[in-house]
Amino acid sequence: MRAALLLLATASVWAAELRLLPEHVRVDPFGEVIEADRGGTVAGSALKLESARAAYVSCRVLVQIPEGGGYRVVVSSPLESELYREWFHREASGKRYFPDALIPLAAGGSGQMPDAENRIPGQSTQSYWLDVWIPAEAKPGRHVVEVSLESSTGRRRAEVEIMVLEAIVPGKDPLVIDHNSYGTGWFQAQYPQLAAREGDKFYLGDSFFSLIHAYHRVFDEHRGTYHQLGYGHGGKVGPEFAPQLTGSGRNRRVADWTLYDKHYGPLLDGSAFAATRRGARPIPFVYLPVNPEWPASFLWWGEPGYETEFVRVVGEMEAHFRAKGWTNTRFELFFNHKKRYKAFPWDGDETRFPHDFPFLAEYRRLLDKAVPAGTPVKFVYRTDVSWQMERQFREQAGVFDFWVCGGGMFGWYAEQLPELKRRGHVVWLYGGTPGVDKPASHITLELMRAWMLGADGFVRWQTVMPGADPWFRFGLGGETLVYPGDRFGRAEPLASIRLKLQRNAMQDLALLDALQPRQGGQTLRAEAAKRYNQTAVVDWRSPRPAMAATSPDTWTNADIDDALPKDARFDERLDAAAWSRVRAYAFSLAKEARP
Repeated sequence: MRAALLLLATASVWAAELRLLPEHVRVDPFGEVIEADRGGTVAGSALKLESARAAYVSCRVLVQIPEGGGYRVVVSSPLESELYREWFHREASGKRYFPDALIPLAAGGSGQMPDAENRIPGQSTQSYWLDVWIPAEAKPGRHVVEVSLESSTGRRRAEVEIMVLEAIVPGKDPLVIDHNSYGTGWFQAQYPQLAAREGDKFYLGDSFFSLIHAYHRVFDEHRGTYHQLGYGHGGKVGPEFAPQLTGSGRNRRVADWTLYDKHYGPLLDGSAFAATRRGARPIPFVYLPVNPEWPASFLWWGEPGYETEFVRVVGEMEAHFRAKGWTNTRFELFFNHKKRYKAFPWDGDETRFPHDFPFLAEYRRLLDKAVPAGTPVKFVYRTDVSWQMERQFREQAGVFDFWVCGGGMFGWYAEQLPELKRRGHVVWLYGGTPGVDKPASHITLELMRAWMLGADGFVRWQTVMPGADPWFRFGLGGETLVYPGDRFGRAEPLASIRLKLQRNAMQDLALLDALQPRQGGQTLRAEAAKRYNQTAVVDWRSPRPAMAATSPDTWTNADIDDALPKDARFDERLDAAAWSRVRAYAFSLAKEARP
């Protein structure tokens, strides 16, 4: 079956060129490779790629029309293909442009140079992202995707040759890449057209919950997961994130599950993902609404009534989840507050002082009392650790069973990981998201770090906030990997180039990880590290500094920053093509592993 994706044009042009580039090379609207991705790659009319099956293979299509005018692009493929127009974001300074947001193209879309919507004076180049899906049943061997450009000066043709390997990418990922966000208060600001159309019916209406599910889907479809915390630092819980309660003391109970089930039901039974390529699968993790102020008021902390209300409501939640069959997701008890926010007198998140440990331990006792032994529902107690990481590993191993660790500092204590894993604990690292001004490979750095260290996952803090005007006054995208589709008439988030680069790297990592029984985990990691940035496995662990032997009570953020190693191989010397070398290594092993 051949797929054709069209960009229709109306105006004539005087000159036009069609070029192809690998996925990791981005260009600006004037045809220049952006500075961060430069390294000798030349665009051409032919491109050769390899791919395992059950995976995407991607490249970049450039349309160059210096004199301006209209054009039409046709993608003809024996495999399913998806074409996206890359939006050029203007940096807030107005001096640079970066492509990142990807706008899906439906048959019948129009193309014009310069693009009137993107509003770039002198634009001569439009870049497109091309995804080609290689199904598990695809025939190994050579497949050719043809891209053609039609303009008033004639027709140009380019050819993407894809060598499909016998290897199949496993559906299970070797680690979780988590994308964090907070609440839903930003929906109306990012989707003003949708909110205006819905009016009073928007908040907590069908389109509202559909939007939540769309955010989960976009990350799931890119081999990640989405975490949305539903309460604020003072403990206020949004009505869509918790069941409605009634009564007090012994009469405290859940009065209504309607909104909670509307929100979480399709996520916890997997039906929200039924129409995707990955299929209907429950989300692997989810925050509980439980915090010091819910389901019992912290005003009564230490009183018998607090324990009674907490245990009764959490126990009802366990029973509800069990009755619904929601037994494949880990429900997280997690505290996100800090004492300095002045709502509660102790640190829940990144606990800094040992005198706060008893609060954390008491919630372990309450959780264990509320949840019956042997329940098939998976409750976990999560903490995000930094300052007191080593001491908490030692003293609170019986309190927590889910650790989210500051990525740099974790290297100081990485020898603790085998013991935590032996106990069945989940261990993730956390950090940020590289902006678009970094080389394309930087989006893969934390995936690689988590895999190299043997962690179970990595959390990207805040991934849905592109800024007030990401289109024309862009803040470089360090807090987003998706963009609101409202501007383009779509009630859903748009994926970014960086999200797709991350997805493709996750595919390769899944393939590499599946080869461990044959190659050996340490050999795989050593060879991958060498190809990625000329490092050894030990280089991915931060050396334990002298400061670690002192009391964390005396540390400052500046002290921690100074103690973390500054290795250019993980920053300015990490070139755009770094992951492509890991991919080539994975494919070479996959070919050797043929039966």
